[in-house]
Amino acid sequence: MYKIYSASYKRADTCKTHKYIPSITYVVSEDEAEAYKAIHDKVWVIPNEVQGNLARVWNYILDNAPEENIITIDDDIKHFGRWNCNISKKLKTEEVDEMILEGIQLAKDLNVRYWGLNCLADKGAYREYTPFGMTSYIGGPFQAHNNNPLRYDEDIYLKEDYDMSIQVLNRFRKNLRLNMYYYVCEQATIKGGCADYRNVDRENKQNDLLQKKWGNKIIRFDKSNKSNKEKNFDINPIMKVPIKGV
Repeated sequence: MYKIYSASYKRADTCKTHKYIPSITYVVSEDEAEAYKAIHDKVWVIPNEVQGNLARVWNYILDNAPEENIITIDDDIKHFGRWNCNISKKLKTEEVDEMILEGIQLAKDLNVRYWGLNCLADKGAYREYTPFGMTSYIGGPFQAHNNNPLRYDEDIYLKEDYDMSIQVLNRFRKNLRLNMYYYVCEQATIKGGCADYRNVDRENKQNDLLQKKWGNKIIRFDKSNKSNKEKNFDINPIMKVPIKGV
């Protein structure tokens, strides 16, 4: 019914998602195939020229994977969790499958093509009266596609999840984010992956491209935070779409 893919790059020694979710398939370049096959038995080898741009790899998966429901997640997932009122629970491996099936069914019921999870594990990011949202940002570490005809903008390869979120809202007027579920990963803390080409200058340029594409009313940057002022850039922009929703 669904399959989970993870695009991994130069992380055969450090990727960890397969230890938590053994059913995952790593998507890797020809040059790295043997290294990944040594640590996991589910590996999809893609042409070398596809690698080096995460948006291009995601598009390759969407264009070539046979499944109707395609889940893409990061290779450094520590765990998934669920909020129940004020109690946070770490999901067991078998419960991850239940979470995904729940999301697939809800997306089907709501006729949604693209869905995801809460990108923050902090209780402040979850409120019981909004267990899900339909006009929210869907974070790259967990993205789910249900026959999604749209493709990632390969020019915006560091903000491809923001761009896809807006593309979907612009085309279909809704997406789905299960706010009660969240992911925890080691994003940007280990070598390889996007960390190989992510730096301040590229972050700035990618943010500029994203804002130029969608406008400053939809993509904004918070300059009030002291740490951001010191860095002179925002890693994560603020996405505000003019669509009323949950």
